[in-house]
Amino acid sequence: MQVLIAEDDKSSALILEGVLVSLGYEVLVASDGAEAWELLRNNDCRIVISDWQMPHMDGLELCRRIRSRQVSSYVYVILLTSRSGSQNLVEGLQAGADDFITKPFDAAELRVRMKVGERVVSLESRDLVIFTLAKLAESRDPETGAHLERVREYVRILSQRLMQNERFSSQVDHDFIQMMYLSSPLHDIGKVGIPDDVLLKPGRLTPEEMDRMKQHTVIGGRTLDAALASHPSASFLQVARDIAWTHHERYDGTGYPNQLAGDDIPLSGRIMALADVYDALTTKRVYKDAMPHAKAREIVLEGRGTQFDPCVVDAFLQCEQDFVRIKEALQDADSEINSAVNAPAVAGGV
Repeated sequence: MQVLIAEDDKSSALILEGVLVSLGYEVLVASDGAEAWELLRNNDCRIVISDWQMPHMDGLELCRRIRSRQVSSYVYVILLTSRSGSQNLVEGLQAGADDFITKPFDAAELRVRMKVGERVVSLESRDLVIFTLAKLAESRDPETGAHLERVREYVRILSQRLMQNERFSSQVDHDFIQMMYLSSPLHDIGKVGIPDDVLLKPGRLTPEEMDRMKQHTVIGGRTLDAALASHPSASFLQVARDIAWTHHERYDGTGYPNQLAGDDIPLSGRIMALADVYDALTTKRVYKDAMPHAKAREIVLEGRGTQFDPCVVDAFLQCEQDFVRIKEALQDADSEINSAVNAPAVAGGV
């Protein structure tokens, strides 16, 4: 990550730069706010550390200019100051500062505050990546409708129920639930690599075509695995990778692509498996009508211990009325899209 230092005192700037480089950051240094502004306009700096008092343009004015920029990426600003008191704090926050470090700064404190800035910046990047990738996959499938919206609600509700189960107390917390909600739309990202003659076929697939379709789990898993290798601290990518790889595995080991069984299947994949199947059963497609909740419920129960984790099925039974509510609330969008898909001029999806 590239960091910009704006500091007119050369000794302080040199010390700051040394600490940041030792922490693994790429550092640019400006001797005042005006120079920092020019560097910021021509470089992708996501964190700025600025002295409050500088010639030509002080730290407050630099903050104001940063906040006035019409750009999509958020810049996290830390002000260096020897000032104290609530009035100065308010003035800095009003100008757009995110955090403050008192001079002379402590290296350990700087390290911690930089980590806070990284988390804020990475949250924005995470949500943008998830949204972009999910929409990319969605654009390939004309029958998707409100599938992504329903499924992420289903996995959130299932995860909340599982959090109440002592067996999952060490796995499922509020962070896990949030990661499931954010990452679940990426479960079918691998469909971007499936040929149109298979993905867009208006009817049931042949066994050979089904084998090709099954490759979307491998394509999606490998894609997200590569992304995770480049950004190992991005926990949402790990959850998304696991979901993409394993949401078609079965609890009895007869699923695909790796015939995993039981707890060898990540919990995220076991949750996603039920949510995805339920939505497929209760949604109209070119080759089938939407199944009522009662019939879908029977199929889910029949799959307890074979297709689905028994604990996930039990969680489903505890919150099935929430599933019905979500299905009914988000079915209108699918009705409109499926009407368009069934029109003669448009090929249906799988």
